[in-house]
Amino acid sequence: MSLIVVIIILALVFDYINGFHDAANSIATVVSTKVLSPFQAVAWAAMFNFVAFFIFKDHAVANTISKTVHAQFITLPVILSGLVAAIIWNLLTWWYGIPSSSSHTLIGGFAGAALTHAFSTQTGLSFADVVESGMILKIVAFIFLAPLLGMALSMFVSLVTLVENTWFRVSLIILTSIFTWFLFLHLQEGKMEDNIASVMQVDVLHTQAQLDPSTTALYEQAQLKLDEATPLLALYPKIGASGVAKRIIHDVDPTLDEAKLTKAISKGDNSWIRYGMMVFALIFIIAYVYVEKVKTPSAFSMAKMFKRLQLVSSAAVSVGHGGNDAQKVMGIIAAALIANGDISDFKDMPTWVPLACYTAISLGTLSGGWKIIKTMGTRITKVSPLEGVCAESGGAITLYLTEQMGIPVSTTHTITGSIIGVGATKRLSAVRWGVTIRLLWAWIITIPISALLAALAYWGCHLLGL
Repeated sequence: MSLIVVIIILALVFDYINGFHDAANSIATVVSTKVLSPFQAVAWAAMFNFVAFFIFKDHAVANTISKTVHAQFITLPVILSGLVAAIIWNLLTWWYGIPSSSSHTLIGGFAGAALTHAFSTQTGLSFADVVESGMILKIVAFIFLAPLLGMALSMFVSLVTLVENTWFRVSLIILTSIFTWFLFLHLQEGKMEDNIASVMQVDVLHTQAQLDPSTTALYEQAQLKLDEATPLLALYPKIGASGVAKRIIHDVDPTLDEAKLTKAISKGDNSWIRYGMMVFALIFIIAYVYVEKVKTPSAFSMAKMFKRLQLVSSAAVSVGHGGNDAQKVMGIIAAALIANGDISDFKDMPTWVPLACYTAISLGTLSGGWKIIKTMGTRITKVSPLEGVCAESGGAITLYLTEQMGIPVSTTHTITGSIIGVGATKRLSAVRWGVTIRLLWAWIITIPISALLAALAYWGCHLLGL
């Protein structure tokens, strides 16, 4: 069996483990509030993990993962070592019920193996010569920023939900939805611009210009074309991806490939996410108005409403979990295919890769991860259906936002921060800070330990002659 086949199998095994390791992210609160039984909850989450395949088309997170290491240091043994390390750490943390990040495990393993390979084969290299240090620093920063953002959003949702006046609460939801719509529209334009830049090879020319000053003029010329093409994106809602591509080719650069340009523009479209979030908000508005204005509100009817809304919010988290975490494995498989010469660039990734990754993570979620579910659902803070809805809503919005920004964050960190947020909204003493601090230490050590395990795995591969 060739090494590339072994790597693909191991990557999908990791994706499967990621599924049951992170099943708690979207179902811990549903199980702890007894809205669904454990089996019903994992089946619900697994289904929406796979639904993400039809929603997330740009694969910006996967692209980021594949480019965390400079191309010249990506080899099949490096990828194999990173995967082995990631699988070992994931299984260890699962066994001890620690909700560590599968995402950061994979990134740490990949970077650690690449650094070991580079420093053992060449001298005089720095850390930045091997890995994309800016991207690594951004990923490390979001170890802290993602849970803080999840916590802030879940606290905001909690405070809005606790507003007594129904119409004022509905007004706040409408205003927040309008802001969210335009924010994601702005992110869509940014992704389309990045995708056009990739087709124009502006990013490639920029890297060449940094290494060779004689190519600076080529980079500046490509950047000028990109600056001319970008304003044409405003026409996208009226004439579509194909129309914009034709205009760019006609007005800016006739040498561009129309099919590639059309595909690149259409991949940046996040309308499914925007419409989904608006439907999500509409469901909440209808539920509040029906229970509080159409019917006579009671404690029983309110509790029943939040239990039903929790099905919607947990589904939203599961979609975000699938869209965020499956992409990380896509990035690794794409990097392996490029290193093996099967494809020349990330955007040439075959369709079977995302299909296989979403299938693997869905099957993993279906297997569940009961030890971590216990930690997430009961040990951090006690969660009611109302608080479960708020935590999952804040976590889901965070995942969608960071995915659109192309930042690989931890679903585990995000939903943990969201659960802490709803607990802190009641009172700070409602959060078991001792458990939270232990979780934080687990998050901090994940990348360095994964990198160390990857270094050992790389030397093991070297001794085996791989």
